[in-house]
Amino acid sequence: MTARFARSALSAAIAGASTLALATVSLNAQAQQTITIGHTTSDNSHYSVGVDAFAEKLEELSDGAFVVDEQPSGALGGERDMIEGLQIGTLDAVVTSTGPLGNFVPETYVLDLPFLFEDYDHARCILDGEIGQDLLDKVEENDLVSLAWTENGFRHMTNSDRDIKTPEDAEGLKIRTMENEMHMAAFEEMDVQPTPMAFPELFTALQQGTVDGQENPISVILTSNMWEVQDRLSLTGHVYSPAIMLASPVLWDELSEEEREWFTEAARAGAEATRAEVSRLETEGVEELKEKGMTVVEDIDKSRFQEAVEPSYTTYTDEYGSEMLDRIRNNDDC
Repeated sequence: MTARFARSALSAAIAGASTLALATVSLNAQAQQTITIGHTTSDNSHYSVGVDAFAEKLEELSDGAFVVDEQPSGALGGERDMIEGLQIGTLDAVVTSTGPLGNFVPETYVLDLPFLFEDYDHARCILDGEIGQDLLDKVEENDLVSLAWTENGFRHMTNSDRDIKTPEDAEGLKIRTMENEMHMAAFEEMDVQPTPMAFPELFTALQQGTVDGQENPISVILTSNMWEVQDRLSLTGHVYSPAIMLASPVLWDELSEEEREWFTEAARAGAEATRAEVSRLETEGVEELKEKGMTVVEDIDKSRFQEAVEPSYTTYTDEYGSEMLDRIRNNDDC
């Protein structure tokens, strides 16, 4: 009787432990939340490097309560589509260029003015300082949650028709741009035909000759295989292109204060990783593009380009005034 009782007690203990373990697994599964984050570049791009760092940090800070589902290559649509999706809560987070952001937060258009920033140090200093924070606050006023400034890099022109050293060399070309009135105004001043289209449509448009060329940072040109459909790269560096990580206000409202801090810290880790990758590609990517057969034009007459696009600044100042522009130009800290 005693042995049978002991066996029975042991069986009951094992059953109880198994039930508790299953209940714990079930509770953890219920507690874990998947965060869907989209972007338009490839899964080996600088954006993807940043998303990986964001995911790793968020999972670490939350002890696995949050995991990230990355949706690259425009799987969830173009950048404007995804920003709209954030506002209604159909996805959780987005890494996007500032190109379409101005349609939602006009104050950010100032960042897209040509030849505004001297170099990477200058641009990053502005975005990481008071001016950058003020612009993030403006984003918050427009039914979006701004997590961190990240980066694309300085934009350059590619085409398969001619070498571009001066604005006159680009005249008449049909160049894909982002849906951004600052960029379009600058190209119009150079007598280029700006043709806005969503990034996921660009590669096919270049293959089919719908547009003659495009403009993007080295990081995008390389990881999107633009060298397969474009012969020439001109290092114009005409616009510094920041990027931003945004979250849905629908998601944000569900988070505790501590969880919001996790997301913000993870976004900063993602931005740091993205910038490091952009810097690497900026130095190594040009040589790699040469090896892949692109003709790279490096002797650019930037002063001629600056003169040509200067009138486009009035597109911004006439609409939004010059206060933010003057703050950037006159900032003594950067």
